[in-house]
Amino acid sequence: MPDKNTTFVCANDHQHCIDEAMSSAKALCREQQLRLTPVRELVLRLIWQNHKPLGAYDLLPALADAGFNSAPPTVYRALEFLQEQGLVHRLASLNAYMGCSHPGKQHSGCFFICERCHQACEVDAAPLQAALKQQSQSLGFSITRETIEVLGICPECQQGNPQSHV
Repeated sequence: MPDKNTTFVCANDHQHCIDEAMSSAKALCREQQLRLTPVRELVLRLIWQNHKPLGAYDLLPALADAGFNSAPPTVYRALEFLQEQGLVHRLASLNAYMGCSHPGKQHSGCFFICERCHQACEVDAAPLQAALKQQSQSLGFSITRETIEVLGICPECQQGNPQSHV
């Protein structure tokens, strides 16, 4: 989860994000004896190429360019696998996917999403989870999954510099 030194998005060079995500994914799959196929790996790399949530159809041209089957079921199967393993989150409000900042750890996603540049940042949802758990218990409601999506304007766009973090 982002710590107190984390900014809304990382620098323009996302290679360190990609490298960390791939290392985590390979370790997780190795531990759980799962296969990180070339298509799954490419989809995960594409999702981590920046901090903008990507829809399934955004990924199809890159799959085709890499010589893979670029039919929608191919990308949806890869996304489903990555989501089941906790490597990506689905943002329902955008019908798009983001890489998970801390795969392999049980957590709920909380995302701040910029309405102008569409960058997104995953943050620690523990305080919100506690409040939701308390509310759900008082209602007799059992939460099975939650993803919190907060829409607004990021610091760069507030300053009129949306291209500075593309």
